[in-house]
Amino acid sequence: MRIVIVNVQEPFGYGGAEILAEDLRDALIDAGHPTEIVAIPWTGHPADRLLANILAFRLMDLTESRGVGIDRLIGLKFPAYLIPHRNKVVWLIHQHRAAYELWNDEYGLSRLPGGAQAREAVRRADLRAFGEARRVLTISRNVSARLERTLGCGSLAVYPPPRNAAKFYCESDERYFFFPSRSAPLKRQRLVVTAMALTRQPVRVVFTGDGAGSGGYGAELRGLADELGLGERCEWLEWVPESELLRWYAHCRAVVFPPLDEDYGFITLEAMLASKPVLTCRDSGATLEFVAHGETGLAVEPNKESVALGMDELWADPDRARRWGQAGRRRIDDLAIGWPKVVQELLA
Repeated sequence: MRIVIVNVQEPFGYGGAEILAEDLRDALIDAGHPTEIVAIPWTGHPADRLLANILAFRLMDLTESRGVGIDRLIGLKFPAYLIPHRNKVVWLIHQHRAAYELWNDEYGLSRLPGGAQAREAVRRADLRAFGEARRVLTISRNVSARLERTLGCGSLAVYPPPRNAAKFYCESDERYFFFPSRSAPLKRQRLVVTAMALTRQPVRVVFTGDGAGSGGYGAELRGLADELGLGERCEWLEWVPESELLRWYAHCRAVVFPPLDEDYGFITLEAMLASKPVLTCRDSGATLEFVAHGETGLAVEPNKESVALGMDELWADPDRARRWGQAGRRRIDDLAIGWPKVVQELLA
C-alpha cells in the first residue's frame, strides 16, 4: 500500500507533531508500505486567511503521484486532514484549537476581526472532512472527548509511543526539576517561574526546548526570572542533542509539565520511562491520562500557589519522588504502547 501522511508545519518550528509524523512514516515503511510525509506550511493566522486556506487544502489532489495511485492518506492536523481522498484516515493530533476550546481566551479567534465567520468555516470544513474519512482516530482520550463535545464525532484513541522509548534510563538525583518543552504560553513556563518565587524549598528548574531563553517568549521568561530574583535557580537551555536530553531526564528529581489542556504530551511518557514523577495541573488535559495524583506524581490546581506547594512537596521528600517515579515506570510498561498497534489501526 502506497501511503502519504499529510501534516502542517510552521516554518522553523519543530516539535511533537513533526516527530510523530516522522516516526509514523518509519513504522509504516518497516511494515512494508512505501510512505511519504507531505508537510504543508501553515501558521494558523490571521483569521481572515482561514477561509482561503481551507479552500486551498480542499483543492489539493493527492490521489496519485507520477502516474501511480496513492492508496491511503493519513491526516494528522488541521487543515491537512481537509485534503480529500477516497481512502482517507484521520489520526487527529488536534483540531484548530483557536476555533474550539480556546475560542474565548487570549489564544482564540473570538478576539480577532472576522473570528466568528472563521470559526463557522472551520466547523463546517471539519464536519465534512471527518464525515468523508474511512476512520477517525485520535492520539488521546482527551482529543477524542473534544471531538465528541464540539462536533458529536466518535473516534478511537490510539496512543503513539515516544521516540527512542527504549533509551530512557534513571540515574542519581542531582537536585533539579526538569521542564523539557518548547517555549510557548500554552506550555505555561511562566506559571512555573512565578511559582518558584513562592517556594519554601530551594527549588531549581532546568528549562529546555526550542526557544528556551531566546527571543520572544523565551526572553520574557528570562526577564521575569531575573525580576523575581531567582538567579541560578533557573537554568535555560536551548536545543540539546538526544544523548544530553536523556541525561537531563535521568538525573532530575521530577519532571514539571503543567500545560493548558495538552493534546497528548510525549514529555509525560518520557518522564515515566525515565522513572521520574510528574508535576502537572488538573486542567492539563492528556497528561492526566497517565499521571495518577499521589501515585506517579502530582496534579495540582493551575495557579502559582498550588504549583509552588507541589514543587516543595517533591523537593522536600526525594524518597517519595523516587517511589512515585518507579510506579510511573511500571504504569507505562503495563500500557505497552507501541507502533504495531498504531499501524494496525491506521491500516484497518
